[in-house]
Amino acid sequence: MTDAAVIQRLVLVAVLAGLIGIERERHGRAAGFRTHILVGVGSCLVMLTGLYLANGMAADPTRMGSQVISGIGFLGAGTILRFRASVRGLTTAASLWAVAGIGLAVGAGFWLGGTVATAIVMVTLFGFGRLERSLRRELYRTLVVETSDPGGGLASIRRVLGEHDVEVRDFEISASGESGVSKVQLELKLIGDRSQREIAEQLSRLPHVKRAQWEE
Repeated sequence: MTDAAVIQRLVLVAVLAGLIGIERERHGRAAGFRTHILVGVGSCLVMLTGLYLANGMAADPTRMGSQVISGIGFLGAGTILRFRASVRGLTTAASLWAVAGIGLAVGAGFWLGGTVATAIVMVTLFGFGRLERSLRRELYRTLVVETSDPGGGLASIRRVLGEHDVEVRDFEISASGESGVSKVQLELKLIGDRSQREIAEQLSRLPHVKRAQWEE
């Protein structure tokens, strides 16, 4: 393999990985533009090293690459965080794993596969985000509860939601102002066919709850 080919592959994977990292950077994720470039270039270098060692030697160049696929799991796991009632970072972890595969493909000289894979990943991240949000709106609804006791009232709210087979995906509590009323915003997955009006009315009858309403 010539020096020019080595440089071309490293530069190409830096561009491809950087394009994917831009989307993560725009969303403020921990693993963004630079992280994706480093993962892509690193995996490409590992593949190139395996090819270099196999040149004229009885060695399998894919052995080093296989360690990248297993090892990238540790880096991906570091981007998955439990935030309040939800889990975040799965998409970033998946994009890092995909970038590692792209780096190995480009390092092995499989430029077409690496480039097409990059295009698919970018379309998935940039283009399917709106579709994902529209699908999520059909499955998830936001319920706003105003309460004078957010700490003690949250347990009662979750108990009522559990009776109606409603799963709490995420929640956020806004600090109370001078009125002493706090706002609890819950993102709910509606599992059953129970009436949403019935849920709001039952929550409104709880002690310390001033109002409960669904967001449009």
